[in-house]
Amino acid sequence: MKLQVTIVTDEDGIFIAECPSIPGCISQGKTMDEAMKNIMEAAKECIAAREEQGMSPTVTTRDIEIPA
Repeated sequence: MKLQVTIVTDEDGIFIAECPSIPGCISQGKTMDEAMKNIMEAAKECIAAREEQGMSPTVTTRDIEIPA
């Protein structure tokens, strides 16, 4: 399964990773690589938890265009 991930750096330099198609799926790391490793683990766990609760593993996300 391919999922999109967003990554931002907080005020302390920690990388925060989030998977928008899995509500609440957020992780972090001291490096970009660590954050990516952690969000992949978190995504697996979130998907398993959602499936156990009878929920779809992901929600639909779409790109929108906002006029400049």
